[in-house]
Amino acid sequence: MKKSYSKIGSIGLVLMFTVICGNIKAQTRTVTGTVTVGEDESPLSGVVVSQEGSDQVTLTNSKGIYQLEITGENPSIIFRHPEYADKKIALDGRTIVNLKLDRKEQSIEEVVVNAGYYIVRDKERTGSIVRVSSKEIENQPVANVLSSVQGRMSGVSVTQNSGTPGGGFDIQIRGKNSIRREGNEPLYIIDGVPLGSETPSLYAVTVLPNSSISPLNAINPNDIESFEVLKDADATAIYGSRGANGVIIVTTKKGRKGRTDLKLNSSYSLSTVANRLKMMDTSQYLQMRKQAFQNDGIATIPATAYDLNTWDQNRYTDWQKELIGGTADASVVQLSLSGGSDNTSYLISYGHQEQTTVFPADFRYQTNNITGNFTFRTPDKRLEVNMSNSFSFQKNNVQNDDLTKRSLTLSPNAPALYDASGNINWENNTFSNPVALFNSEYLNSTNFINSGTNISYRLFPFLSLKFNGGITYQNFEELSLKPHTMYNTSGGLTSANSISSKNNQTSFSYLLEPQVTAAYSWNDHHFDLLIGTTLQQSETRQGAIQGIGFESNALIRNIGAAKTKIISDQVNSQYFYTAAFARLNYQYRKRYILNLTGRRDGSSRFGPDNRFGNFGAIGAAWILSEEPFMKGLNWLSFAKIRGSIGTTGNDKIGDYQYLNTYSITTSVYNGITGLSPSRLYNPNFSWEKTVKKEAAIELSFLRSRINVTAAYYNNSSSNQLVGIPLPATAGFPSIQSNLPATVQNTGWEFDASVQVLKSSPLKYETAVNVSVPRNKLVAFPNLAGSTYSNQYVIGYPMTLVKVYQFEGVDPATGLYRFKDFNGDGRLTSPDDNQVIEKIGVEYYGGWSNTLRFRNWSASFLFQFVKQRNWNYNRQMLIPGNMNNQPLEVLDAWSPSNPTGTYMQYSTGTVAQKNTLHSLFQNSTAAVGDASFIRLKNVQLNYSIPVHKFGIREAMIYVQGQNLLTFTNYFGLDPEFVLTGFLPPLKTYSLGFQLTF
Repeated sequence: MKKSYSKIGSIGLVLMFTVICGNIKAQTRTVTGTVTVGEDESPLSGVVVSQEGSDQVTLTNSKGIYQLEITGENPSIIFRHPEYADKKIALDGRTIVNLKLDRKEQSIEEVVVNAGYYIVRDKERTGSIVRVSSKEIENQPVANVLSSVQGRMSGVSVTQNSGTPGGGFDIQIRGKNSIRREGNEPLYIIDGVPLGSETPSLYAVTVLPNSSISPLNAINPNDIESFEVLKDADATAIYGSRGANGVIIVTTKKGRKGRTDLKLNSSYSLSTVANRLKMMDTSQYLQMRKQAFQNDGIATIPATAYDLNTWDQNRYTDWQKELIGGTADASVVQLSLSGGSDNTSYLISYGHQEQTTVFPADFRYQTNNITGNFTFRTPDKRLEVNMSNSFSFQKNNVQNDDLTKRSLTLSPNAPALYDASGNINWENNTFSNPVALFNSEYLNSTNFINSGTNISYRLFPFLSLKFNGGITYQNFEELSLKPHTMYNTSGGLTSANSISSKNNQTSFSYLLEPQVTAAYSWNDHHFDLLIGTTLQQSETRQGAIQGIGFESNALIRNIGAAKTKIISDQVNSQYFYTAAFARLNYQYRKRYILNLTGRRDGSSRFGPDNRFGNFGAIGAAWILSEEPFMKGLNWLSFAKIRGSIGTTGNDKIGDYQYLNTYSITTSVYNGITGLSPSRLYNPNFSWEKTVKKEAAIELSFLRSRINVTAAYYNNSSSNQLVGIPLPATAGFPSIQSNLPATVQNTGWEFDASVQVLKSSPLKYETAVNVSVPRNKLVAFPNLAGSTYSNQYVIGYPMTLVKVYQFEGVDPATGLYRFKDFNGDGRLTSPDDNQVIEKIGVEYYGGWSNTLRFRNWSASFLFQFVKQRNWNYNRQMLIPGNMNNQPLEVLDAWSPSNPTGTYMQYSTGTVAQKNTLHSLFQNSTAAVGDASFIRLKNVQLNYSIPVHKFGIREAMIYVQGQNLLTFTNYFGLDPEFVLTGFLPPLKTYSLGFQLTF
């Protein structure tokens, strides 16, 4: 009997297994269909089709057709495309599902911007905030996000200071408010945590202009979700004393609930110098040199004129090609993992980038970035915790000097750089070899940590408690090695003359910001309240040491082995900052909006009686399109008038500027190191203050297909913080104080965007922004009697230069002529440099275009600038000496060319001609049109319809940066005009992106 039961049981198990397998087989089936868009129902490829709650996923092909294996009784399938609204369809037993997707319409109601302490819908914004999204930033072949936003924002001027990797940027938000360069830097906020300004370098002055290193070098552009710039008083006053020059808010990407994404992004780029000057060839150059000796009355060419009596007269080298004509390559690898649920989300990413230079040596810039962002919410949504962490490790190995200027001035028949044995060629001590600099080394490394935590707890439906805190740590170290081998061996130098220099700067800061927010609605009234305090402390330690003389260059990296050691001041500075702030936003009937902001700041950078200052702003907006009398205008989607007025401040003067300080001297007396006074005591100076005013109108037409914004601003900055020059008898060059001067910045800003083609398979959007800034000095009591009398003029821009009036070349003598304003027969300053040249921008902007066709997308951005600036004549060495010249200098005076542009060639040994050339470099001839139109960025993307190997999405792309420049500028590059430094490069890039 047991055997029978056992047999029956076995049969039962087999039947049960068969039924289960049959059910599974019955529940596993294939769903097919076609996805279309538009009125003509065009097929849409690249749509991600997935089963909800499973890993089943596929893509539509070029005909819009998909085929998806599904399981379960009645599952739902989800259709996703980046340009169209997601749709979820319950199958209800169907196996064929055809679907038409609607384009994703993001109305102005849905657009939100990050205003720093709060998020605001774009529709209800009373301040001036401009935003660049991740789509416009990511995948570009740049190491700093500032390169990506050039030409994309009105009122924001970005200039790249160098084509050398790791260099700085000059960014101005609505002009220069301060007389000091460092006083014009904006405030950087990364995920709610303020960042330090540019890192100063002690040793990179010859390769990085202004010795500046941008703080945004530490942020991976591919990790950025949005880049917002706060411009007017309403937007910046909540930052008080630090908002005068605008605020840049960088928000990194966060994880989102839903599927888990593993993304791999990689690209490879090649870069070259975009433009080269056309220089004289050997024949033209030698003819110029011989004519110079003849013009100077020198019958016998001296032995030191090696180009004429020693070097090969038939040799020609294009030194621009040799020294800056290489190809720099860059590689980027980015890997990220993101995902989340209703209560948690996360994003972890790692990025690695390497860049080389166009110089003929193995110089390399490397960055490694790690980002970890986490969000936690309780099931009842009352508590939310956001943690953002960024880690950056940078190494930059560049030469100790930029070879750009040498590439322009080196004689075309100069000897080869290396001899037959591969050694540096000194050509029997007749040649100063530029690549000898490669025996030196400059290395800087930066370790950066930015960590922020934001906690929000909803105490009551109308009241929330918030806390924002964070820390920033940076260690910057640079090493400069100058061994004796970088100099000509004929000098008899040895390792006893080698120099090693090291600088280290470490900074740490923390931020604590408890806040309370409240929201209350009553009938047609709505109130939003924010109250908070800020406590920030930062500490910076900096020290430098130099070693001179080593037994061997093998010891040069060990300064302890140097025979002579010079230890500079070991500086430890602290900065304390505290504030209380509040914001009240009032709305009536969702169309009348009033925004009140106030802040009281305290800064340790001022004396005890001047440490606190009050700042505030009033902003208002009227949404006309919400008025009943406007509702009948179907062609008008949105209309708003807004305005603001308020005050912000500036305390960027460095620490301890009001104290009487002493510095350690390098002299030793009786074994004792002395101190010398370095700064005078002055506790009476206080904040720079800027009063900002703005009025603007925003309009949208035809269901937001056309959007237009126009704004006018007027900013006045007073109480300028500068070093007031002192007479020599005072023993100090200057004393920190407030200058009684007022600088005014006014301007118009225009933004327009149009969705030209919206419903057809081909989509086309275009946008343009134009900024027309004006800057001038409006007040300066007793300017004529001050030391600034030859630098500034009331009613003129702060960037003006006073130059001599160039009146051409005297046909009779072949010498330059200049206007003698006071008629005394001499050309002197300040009597005769009376011509005011307005250096700077007249207007600037950008024109962006985006096209999409099924799996293809393309975009291009033109940047344009109308400006005047110094040209190559400013840097030009006297034509005729032992330096090459541009082809333009062939038009020099001679008996057969009495109307030449340049004076007669000269060897540089005649004092009168040297003086005239110096005047020429500081005359109207050295200032010219530096306007340009540049194809700043162009890219072509293709989404590959592939769904194998776990790949959900795949894309390949090609990009170009600075590909074309249209300009009449006389010089290497009109954007950055300092001839001695490498200009921004032209870049081609190829990459791919995979999502698993």
